[in-house]
Amino acid sequence: MKFIEKLSAAWTTNNSLLCVGLDPDRDRFPAHLKDQPDAIVTFCKAIIDATADLACAFKPQIAYFAALGAEGQLEEICRYLREHYPHIPLVLDAKRGDIGATAHQYAREAFDRYGADAVTVNPYMGFDSVEPYMAWPDRGVIVLCRTSNAGGSDLQFLDVGGIPLYQHVARLVADQWNRNGQCALVVGATFPEELAQVRAIVGDMPLLVPGVGAQGGDVAATVGAGKTANGAGMMINSSRAILYAVPQDGEDFAAAARRVARQTRDDINRFRN
Repeated sequence: MKFIEKLSAAWTTNNSLLCVGLDPDRDRFPAHLKDQPDAIVTFCKAIIDATADLACAFKPQIAYFAALGAEGQLEEICRYLREHYPHIPLVLDAKRGDIGATAHQYAREAFDRYGADAVTVNPYMGFDSVEPYMAWPDRGVIVLCRTSNAGGSDLQFLDVGGIPLYQHVARLVADQWNRNGQCALVVGATFPEELAQVRAIVGDMPLLVPGVGAQGGDVAATVGAGKTANGAGMMINSSRAILYAVPQDGEDFAAAARRVARQTRDDINRFRN
């Protein structure tokens, strides 16, 4: 199944636009896990199992693994997702950006090594930095467009022929780069007006939307600005707010994560129709 087909099915099956980010920070793990050599795998598998019926995608952030030399644990987590939850898209958040043979190696890393259904990429170096990922015609290429951080405006709002650069990127991806029909864009929840502008440009193209939860993006504004006509079209990501939810009433960390994930999924759904 191609990436967007799998994503569309997950939107329906789990009645969810929630993407659960996997950003493992050992300093924030429960005390009983911190000294275990396989703590990252144990933690992430527990989060996955607790939230899989509430999510439309899982998004491991590669830096949280690579910084600890835990790429092998990331491979195991990705394999676990593919084997136990093959119907839920696996998005590798890598934000790669390079050209030619190097970009091809990054694509091999994402799609062959980790088996990701989609990967995030940086368009700053132009189409020849994105094209190598399209050699895998069933996989998604999710292009940075209007990011959720305040500093994104340093470049993304530069005037390019009378429109801001982020809108130029959206038009390029929608009109010229989407050769396999599997492209998506990253647009932050912290800028709902720009999110609405991108939606108007790209039609029903999926949007990966970071910025709710710990970053404070408004759910109602985000859904209103970014949903498609059928109330879908987005992977609204929450990472830290779910992963490190404070347990209540005897919950363990996984039960707390499930409670917050369900609340987030249900909050999103209140504004979909």
